[in-house]
Amino acid sequence: MKEVFEHVIDKVPDYKEFLTVEEMDLSSKKLAEEFPDVVELFEMGRTRDNHPLYCLKIGNGFNNALMFGCPHPNEPIGAMMLEYFSRELAQNEELRKELDYTWYIVKSWDADGTKLNENWFKGPFTLYNYARNFFRPAGHQQVDWTFPIDYKKLHFHDTIPETKAMMNLIDKIKPKFIYSLHNAGFGGVYWYISRETKEIYEDLRNAARKQGVPLNLGEPEAPYCVAYDDAIYQDLGIQQNYDYLEKYGVENPQEVIRVGTCSSDYAKKVCNAFTLLTELPYFYDKRIADLSESDMTRKDAVLMNLEFSEKTDGFIKNTLNKTIDYMAKDNPFRLSLEAFTNNDDSNEATRKMVETNPDFAKKATVAEKFDNLLISKFYKMLSLGLLVRANELELEKMEQNNEHNPDKKKALKEAYNISLEKLKALSEVLEEKIDYEVIPIKKLISIQLECGLIMADYLNNN
Repeated sequence: MKEVFEHVIDKVPDYKEFLTVEEMDLSSKKLAEEFPDVVELFEMGRTRDNHPLYCLKIGNGFNNALMFGCPHPNEPIGAMMLEYFSRELAQNEELRKELDYTWYIVKSWDADGTKLNENWFKGPFTLYNYARNFFRPAGHQQVDWTFPIDYKKLHFHDTIPETKAMMNLIDKIKPKFIYSLHNAGFGGVYWYISRETKEIYEDLRNAARKQGVPLNLGEPEAPYCVAYDDAIYQDLGIQQNYDYLEKYGVENPQEVIRVGTCSSDYAKKVCNAFTLLTELPYFYDKRIADLSESDMTRKDAVLMNLEFSEKTDGFIKNTLNKTIDYMAKDNPFRLSLEAFTNNDDSNEATRKMVETNPDFAKKATVAEKFDNLLISKFYKMLSLGLLVRANELELEKMEQNNEHNPDKKKALKEAYNISLEKLKALSEVLEEKIDYEVIPIKKLISIQLECGLIMADYLNNN
């Protein structure tokens, strides 16, 4: 790796917490004031709650590059990377010249949703605290999954304001390189890329190894992911999801999907942009990288995962039904739960897939077993957190509005209590069964930044 890049990575601060949206906005304004000859700050649009979406323009290189943080609002690692990288770009002329891009940087794309996660941004970083304060919007309200698309019987054009703002920016600047800064919650490091770049696969993986963070070698994020190499996948558009459901017997996939496509798919059509995602976890257990054989088949592990998921979804639906009449239709936690528990068709497709795909008849690796039996429970715990917050929000509104309705308050309080009890119980089980470590933010930023620099440099030279 080039010496100038190594110096930049070596200087990543030892951050102890994540910045709020307000803190990031103030920091961007300060940067533009400090470096007026290099940095421009402009408002690219507004959120649904009318919060300004700020974009930094830094440098004047030959190609345009676009980087955005918080495409999912529970994923602030990339925002912290951009917090550091934007300042480094502004003050480091050698770095700007070596990279030769004009950089467009959006620290918090889903600003509204990010604000709903801020209660865990300052720690403590535990499984419970993360789940208790977690928010992720329903698919049709996700900024990176409401790009318009017409594919077979799927016709999605209900694009939200944040997505329209990003579409307009992509149309205007036609970036050569897009760095979509997602991150996972638990597991190891893995990547999505627009096309095969075999020459740098080891460089990407070594960026993780240098920081002592394992690769994610368990199950892929979705059963239709195409693996180019270990922990490196072809990037996803909504078409792959549609084709998967169609292949395994879902008659009308368009009724199941209910979302659009993503930024990488859109930008590919607009200007053949190359998109990189470096997925990173907050928590990891060494079993996620263990490729030795376990004591069960991969099929049995997946089916056990489905059984637990469906049982928990049933609990969530039953609890939600008890208070649904007392919840506002735009309660964001309710909307998320309604979307995240609507899995019958995709679960049935997965059952058919594991019954017919010979890869699932083999023994699961320890990583695959761990992924299916424990990490999957961690992600289901996040839905329980949403259930707690759905009821909590309505109770808070009652108090703020001095609303006197004993029946409503009793129902909401009961639902809040049983969902909180369920969340705490699952949290205690996972704390006992998962030997996890919290990865320092500095390490996560270093991996994400190094991979971005490697890819940006590679694309300039190829």
